[in-house]
Amino acid sequence: MNALLKVSLGLLAVAVAPAQANWQLPENVKQLVVVTTDDWDGIQGQLRTYVRTENGWQAQSLSSAVTIGRTGSAWGIGLHPAQSGLQKKEGDGKAPAGIFALTSGFGYEAISGLEIPYQQMQGSHYCMDVNESAYYNQIVDASIVGEEAVEGSSEGMRRDLHYGDELYRQGVFVAHNPQNVPGAGSCIFLHLWRGDDKPTAGCTAMPGEVMDELIRWLDADEDPAMVLLPGEVYKKHQSAWGLPAL
Repeated sequence: MNALLKVSLGLLAVAVAPAQANWQLPENVKQLVVVTTDDWDGIQGQLRTYVRTENGWQAQSLSSAVTIGRTGSAWGIGLHPAQSGLQKKEGDGKAPAGIFALTSGFGYEAISGLEIPYQQMQGSHYCMDVNESAYYNQIVDASIVGEEAVEGSSEGMRRDLHYGDELYRQGVFVAHNPQNVPGAGSCIFLHLWRGDDKPTAGCTAMPGEVMDELIRWLDADEDPAMVLLPGEVYKKHQSAWGLPAL
């Protein structure tokens, strides 16, 4: 498997944080994408961006309406401590809630001048969402691993070729479930939306022009991360976790 793609999914770099009462967002995270929804069932949200400075978090100009999972959100596995409550599972239509590294970009076309790693997808690239697969929650190239290895995947990364849409024309990998626990949820991205009232299968989606600006704003040297939470839950953890005030 391509080494860059492993990094893209955060398989090597992100560990699940232990449950600690005094946990805070690591100081190396200096770029933050914050998505809040009305409640756990909400399929629409608001995206905001922040940078960490000597004077704390400062809001940036990039913001947008977004859509998330068709059944709302549930706790995922990422940088944050494990939480009680409903947990993200494969196929539940929920976006993973919590804090997750944003590791790299992907898309249909080659793009230069980005500050994060980027992988141009081919028709042979798939993200494995099959629980029993040895490649669960990983991007694989069927021309390398074989067609049998990608059987059952519903995530052909060149959606224009497989499904006739532009949703993955540009996207960013969200490092949810970095240890690839079967059934805990797979293939979570930021990508283009179908519309402001059209939810996803668990990803976070936005207008194409917003994605284009976001992917160019992200900088791997700043260890970017994403927070996705219902608004009231965000407020509950904001101070303790060292998150920006909305």
